[in-house]
Amino acid sequence: MRRLFDDELNDIDANFTEMGMMVSDAIGKAVKAFIDHDRDLAQEIIDHDTKINEREVELEKKSFEMIALYQPVTSDLREIVTILKAVSELERIADYARNIAHATIRVKGHVRVPEIEAELSEMGNRVRKMVEAMLSAYVKNDDQAARAVAAKDAKVGEMYDKINEKGISKMERHPETVVGSTDYLNVASYLLRIGALVTNIGEWIVYLNTGKIIELNPESSNLV
Repeated sequence: MRRLFDDELNDIDANFTEMGMMVSDAIGKAVKAFIDHDRDLAQEIIDHDTKINEREVELEKKSFEMIALYQPVTSDLREIVTILKAVSELERIADYARNIAHATIRVKGHVRVPEIEAELSEMGNRVRKMVEAMLSAYVKNDDQAARAVAAKDAKVGEMYDKINEKGISKMERHPETVVGSTDYLNVASYLLRIGALVTNIGEWIVYLNTGKIIELNPESSNLV
């Protein structure tokens, strides 16, 4: 039974990591599509979101089946709970990537603000790297690495504030940018929330290792 449990748990871990890479790819493509005004790529992200949702359902179903069949305790149970919670966070991150894709389709043809788009690109790249680094922390079962990744979310907040300030300033001085800048602010808020969700995953990695539920970034807890 122990060997069967370990084999199934390893399979869930592998599928969770694969789902995480799918989500990371969606973020990168979503931001690129938005900056390039690439509607085709945006539609691809929207269509692909169903596969991420299906993966979430599969992982949740398998996790509940393992709990019912093996009735795990202590660290084994914590690992399954961590997967259940982290999978939910990944699915929500994917939803924000999809929202960015929808914004891409809306923003086509509006007046562009290149300096804000450049900052959005940088912010998107940062949160994508946070996702990948947090997945690495999960695979290595490294709660210290998870804490380090979560600490990077403060910079994401600073980038959001900067983009928000510039977007509002542009709208005030150049009314023709109002529609486009509104979408800039929306996309920045989606990326901000992704950063907060990555931090949540970090908290579950800490729980897996310590059995304690903590808030790594209390100031971002009200974002999601």
